[in-house]
Amino acid sequence: MSDIVVSSRVRLARNYEDLPFRHKITAAQCEACVSRTLDALRPLPEPYTYLPIEGMEENEKRVLVESHLISPDLLKEETGAAVLVRGDEKIAVMMNEEDHLRIQAFAPGENLPLAAQNAFSIDDTLQSTQHFAFDSQLGYLTACPTNTGTGMRASVMLHLPMLTLFKQMGKVGQIAAKVGLTLRGIYGEGSEAQGNLYQLSNQVTLGRTEQDLVQAVTATARQMAEMERVFRGRAWERDRVAFEDQLFRSYGLLTNARRMGVKEFMAHWSNLRMGAAMEKLPVSADACDALLTAAQPAHVIKAAGAALNEKEQDAYRSEIIRRAIQGGA
Repeated sequence: MSDIVVSSRVRLARNYEDLPFRHKITAAQCEACVSRTLDALRPLPEPYTYLPIEGMEENEKRVLVESHLISPDLLKEETGAAVLVRGDEKIAVMMNEEDHLRIQAFAPGENLPLAAQNAFSIDDTLQSTQHFAFDSQLGYLTACPTNTGTGMRASVMLHLPMLTLFKQMGKVGQIAAKVGLTLRGIYGEGSEAQGNLYQLSNQVTLGRTEQDLVQAVTATARQMAEMERVFRGRAWERDRVAFEDQLFRSYGLLTNARRMGVKEFMAHWSNLRMGAAMEKLPVSADACDALLTAAQPAHVIKAAGAALNEKEQDAYRSEIIRRAIQGGA
């Protein structure tokens, strides 16, 4: 568990050298991309599930997006879009998104080295039998020029409620930009920072080694985490009663409300997570992190096992929240 860094992710963009990039690929070539990927990864010892996007029920697609196992962009692809997911959901290989392959590995808290190790393990397995588009000067060739080079995107999810409250995010963004990093919302580029959650990641990969990228993101995340701790400390010292009131009001609503929309949940979740991380509330940060996904709309519908209208979703979400907090103390 980390008090500020919720999770870490490493993503590798790869393209087969003998297949056209996505904007020129045919349906047959998309099928070839999927079949050779599945064949190459078949020797892996862990159980994986293959999930083609075409024909998948809409809510199941949304569940995958909410779990960060696929990107919203994968849903826009009509032909050959698929994902291969490891049983523990710590590794996912998207096929036929912007690039032929997007290899993703996840780790809880601040642990980019572990995420990188797992992602490159998959990459090594693929490259033992396959050949990717590669240039001796440019590195891995990708559909988007910003991914050319290592093809690696290292990112961490940061919870920064006090830096947001005290309007420090402009300064934080400048710190990231100075070292070639960027801040995005909870679901990546173009998304909102719901729950005061931000993704910190590298902007480009060309001219930087994989180790450099991991170190840069880790060091900057630690700097931002320390800034957040300072502002939490200041707020606590300035008015402890007001700070506690903010935390316990959210805790009280989350543990007693009978109907809660997702936007309201995200606002109160942020206080719950901060209070848990500071050991001010009787709930663990790990329980908060699990609840973050479980209370999202598609996950609520999946847990209910039936189609729900908005009011029914809000009521069932409240049940999920109460059970999670009671069980996560």
